[in-house]
Amino acid sequence: MGELNLNGFDSHEGNVQNPVDQKQKQGVKLMKSLAPPLMAAFLALSPFFISPVSLGQEIDVQRGATLFRRTCIGCHDGGGNIIQPGATLFSKDLLRNGVATEEEIYRVTYYGKGRMPGFGENCTPRGQCTFGARLQEDEIKVLAEFVKSQADLGWPN
Repeated sequence: MGELNLNGFDSHEGNVQNPVDQKQKQGVKLMKSLAPPLMAAFLALSPFFISPVSLGQEIDVQRGATLFRRTCIGCHDGGGNIIQPGATLFSKDLLRNGVATEEEIYRVTYYGKGRMPGFGENCTPRGQCTFGARLQEDEIKVLAEFVKSQADLGWPN
């Protein structure tokens, strides 16, 4: 290849060398070399990237909501309480009634308290327990987590 004359022609071969094309080609090469690490960084930091932990948490929230609709919504629609207004599932009432942690919510759901029947498989005494379907321990755990999270959020759903 020879030298370029003022018109951009190679004086020996008659080829046109466009400086803009050369810059574009360099830019494309640069982007191709940076694309893999940039994409990896984007995926790692992106809020759209779902890790197994967050996917599992999302499944538990959906499962908790389903259990709540199936078992609790008759008395506790929207976190309220149609039987005993002072015993809602809002944080202030849970705290006042000594049921502010997931463990305490689990215990009350399993064994019952006051007018609320227990739903645990081995709930006793029988008069305190539901006559309907019982829940397994893992279901009560998921339900307690759901109730606590909704209470912390002020029952938005």
